Amino acid sequence: MLAEPTFWTWARDSTLLVVTIVSIFAAFSNSLTWYLQQLWGASGDFWQSLWDRFLDRFGDDQFCLFVYGTTIITMCLYWGVGFIYIMMDYFNWPKWIRKYKVQPGTNEPVDTKRLITAIGHVLFNQIFVGIPFAIFGYWMLKKPLAPVHVLPNFSSVLLELAVFIVVEEIAFYYSHRLLHHRRLYKYIHKKHHEWTAPIAVTAIYCHPLEHLLSNIIPPALGTIIMSSHISTSWLWYSMAILRTLNDHSGYHMPFFPSPEAHDFHHLKFNECYGFLGILDYLHGTDKLFRSSPAFKRHIVLLAIKPLRMQFPDESKSKMNLNDER
Repeated sequence: MLAEPTFWTWARDSTLLVVTIVSIFAAFSNSLTWYLQQLWGASGDFWQSLWDRFLDRFGDDQFCLFVYGTTIITMCLYWGVGFIYIMMDYFNWPKWIRKYKVQPGTNEPVDTKRLITAIGHVLFNQIFVGIPFAIFGYWMLKKPLAPVHVLPNFSSVLLELAVFIVVEEIAFYYSHRLLHHRRLYKYIHKKHHEWTAPIAVTAIYCHPLEHLLSNIIPPALGTIIMSSHISTSWLWYSMAILRTLNDHSGYHMPFFPSPEAHDFHHLKFNECYGFLGILDYLHGTDKLFRSSPAFKRHIVLLAIKPLRMQFPDESKSKMNLNDER
């Protein structure tokens, strides 16, 4: 059994992670970001005018934007995209999508009672955990919040997104690994792992305390540290929602980010705790994953042929060889 991370290892590995990502960001800041800045600047008036119209229509009250705006945007995105996945899982439509299943034969179709239970629990977390946290967060951050009328420039958004990614990787990895501690797991995190083959809408099917510690705080922490503009926060939360829906979808589709690592975590339980994989590598919590065919499939699929056909499971490969003999 792997030892629990000490404060020293936490500080050392987190510092290494921050230095690495910031160094990469700095290396590209004078080239790529310059060109993107020109593109952003050329369309800046367009985005600012759209933002002005939005504020004219819905108002510029910071509380309403921070609490109600964030809740509406995140819930609409979660259930809008989630409904598409529900169509795929519950109605088995379209049929051809099944060949992209990460774990073939699972949730075909998804059990009705399990699905209804998951939907109800997710709604509870979004309403009775998410909204109170948003209200609490607003009153905690009322003074340092960025003014809403002027959109941030491109460089600021890019820098903040880099910080968000670093902070979430650190916060999510350690909070997630903590929830796997033998003294906590059966009381909190076990609920989320009822789905060894997850579907998209189970992304935040979990104990309310886990939803707060592992789903809300890690992505929100970066925006709190940076006192981000509300539009930047909405952009980041949208990215985080789309990523976690994809990670739990059970499908590895063409041109989508790979969900293999987190799906492997649900399947094997004690591997792949993070979302970037950097801290898993540093702590050695991805050794089994790296030695598995799933790691070979852990890439963005740039073709129509499913990766499972390109890199089949070893057992099935051996069975096929035996059949041929």
